[in-house]
Parts: sequence; structure tokens; C-alpha cells
Amino acid sequence: MTGLRVLITNTTLATRTGTETYVRDLAAGLLRRGHAPVVYSPETGEIARELRKATVPVVEDLREVAAAPDLIHGNQAAELMTALLHFPGAPALFFCHSWIGWSNVPPRHPRVLRCVAVDDTCRDRLSLEHGVEEERLRVLLNAVDLERFRPRAGALPARPRRALVFSNTANDSTHLAAVREACARAGIALDVVGAEANNSTSEPEALLVRYDLVFAKARCALEAMASGAAVVLCDMFGRGPLVTTAEFERLRRLNFGMRALDRPVDAEGLGREIERYDAADAAEVSRRVRESAGLDSLVEEIVELYREVVAEHARRGAADALAESRAAAEFVRSMGLAAKRECAEFRAELLADSLTLRLRNQMPRFPLLERAVRRVARAARRRGL
Repeated sequence: MTGLRVLITNTTLATRTGTETYVRDLAAGLLRRGHAPVVYSPETGEIARELRKATVPVVEDLREVAAAPDLIHGNQAAELMTALLHFPGAPALFFCHSWIGWSNVPPRHPRVLRCVAVDDTCRDRLSLEHGVEEERLRVLLNAVDLERFRPRAGALPARPRRALVFSNTANDSTHLAAVREACARAGIALDVVGAEANNSTSEPEALLVRYDLVFAKARCALEAMASGAAVVLCDMFGRGPLVTTAEFERLRRLNFGMRALDRPVDAEGLGREIERYDAADAAEVSRRVRESAGLDSLVEEIVELYREVVAEHARRGAADALAESRAAAEFVRSMGLAAKRECAEFRAELLADSLTLRLRNQMPRFPLLERAVRRVARAARRRGL
């Protein structure tokens, strides 16, 4: 079968967080299989450079894409709608990666033929909050690049000696202080990697194999498990359990994410999870990740869905221009309302707690504002301010 021209859209390629690395790995996987991916983002940076190094085209302006795509893979609403308006003949899929944030609300448009959730939590959001019909809804669980994230060379020790907080939100006013205290009580040396710690890494695969125990969530947790570490689910949103074989399937259906982080982050609770550490069980969890959560299988499933969407779009025939125009108008209206709502909620947070660190840690809950603030900060750094 011939390869597909796939336009992948993302809010940003300037930071090293979930959807950016998802896009990077997906685009590289598509390219290896003979497809022609191109990635569009209005904001480029480190991940964009990695994509270009892998010979995946990256654009900040859709006018630079001369050949219309066979379909559009959208990861956030605004960039997907931009691509739909620019390429009026292309069908699309929307991938929901988070329970929170306006950008993860699926845009209602006649050419968005499938909505994909990366876990059961996002599936509930799409189905029960945004009315996505069952026949248009899929769940494709997150995966890990097994070629990149190799297992550790030796077995885990009987008791953990070295631990890592692997999180972009980790600082002393979120969950880091509690993790640090719990590890100190257990006599475990602790390191931190992530944006808030000013210690991001472009090679987490080389880092994770050095640690016995990792505190993380979602994709970071999956990568740590694939590398052979025991994992306690933990982030600014809350604490989950140590991932064991008994709960592996349930927690993976939740992407080791928000719905699994259902307990407060405190040193006592984290200490209890550390005490549950079992080297043999952690090794079995790692084996299951490597057996069932490989990137190659996910890319194949996504390509199959792409072909399903292209075929359905061809059967539908000519587009309804009026319906598409009204869908775009409704999207603009909803975007304005979302921005106002986020501003109002953000002001309420400021009134409730005016501490500077608290303010910074609330930013991920308001993606429109966070995006604007981060852009201003980057511009200031470039000017040496």
C-alpha cells in the first residue's frame, strides 16, 4: 500500500513535555514505515530540532506546505482547526491527551471523523463531557520506544539505594519536598530531573537505568518502568501507588496519570509506598511494559486508523461548505469563552493564594495563559532581560 502524507499539529515543539515527545516519536515511526509526515506548530524549539535531525519536515506556517496532506492528526484544538481551514479537502483525527485544559476539548467539525483518547480518563472526557459518539471514539494507550529505552544492565537491589523524581513540575512547593523527606527517612539518595528543577535532559534513556526507584506519572512513569526501575506514581496533582503487577493493567488503562493520582502527596504516604518496593515484582512490571507497550505496535494501530479515516472521507464525497463555516464560527466563539473562563479562574486563584511560587505552580491548569507567559519569558531571555 502507498504511504500516507500526514500533517501532525501540536501547540508547541519548544519544550520537552508529553505531546511534544509523542509527536516526535510518532513522526519518526511513520517515516520509518514509508509514510510522509510533516509537523506543524506555531512555536518551535528543541523538539523541532530533533525532528529535523531525523529528516521530518517541520513548519511554523502552513503556507510552507506545498502538497496537501491525505489527513490531519491534531493534538490540540486550535492548531487542528487552523489546519482544517488551511486544507479544506483533508479529513482529520483529534487526539485527547489530558483530562484538563481547553486545548484538549475536541473541535466539532464535519471533517474530524475520529477522536482518540490516550487512556480511559480521556475517553470519559470525550464521551461524557463533549458528546463524542461511540462509533467515532477510540482508545489507543500510550507507548514507549523500546529501542531507545533499553532495560538496565543488572537486577534491581533488594532495597532501593538511588531514587529519581522525573517530572517537569517538581519543585519544593509542589511534590518535591514530600518526596525528599520520604527518601531521607528511608536512607535513599534522591536526584531530580525536569523543567522546574532547571535540569531537563534530552537523553532520559541514559539516565533512568541508573536508578532503582522513580517518582513520576504518565509517559515518564512508562519510560522508567521500561528501563527497569520501580515506579511510585507522583506529581503535583497527587500521589498514586507503587506500580505492581497486581495493579499494572488498571493503572496502564489510566495512563499512570491523573485518575491514578488520587491521594495527597505527603511524606508518610510516600514512605508506605517505598516500603512496598519489591525488586522481583518491579522486574516483572518492566517485562510487561516491554511486552505490551511498545511504540511500534502503537504506530501500526494509528496507521490503520488513518486509513480508516481516509476511506470514510472518500465515501462521503463533497464537503458541506456551510456546515464547515458554521463549525469554524462556533469554534472561534468557544475559544473566546474559554479564554475568559481561564482568566476568571486564574484571578480567583490569585485572590485565594498570592504567593509567587503558588502562582507559578497553578499555571499548568490554564494552558492559554501558561502559553502566553512562557512565550514572554522566552522572549525576555533572548533579549537578556
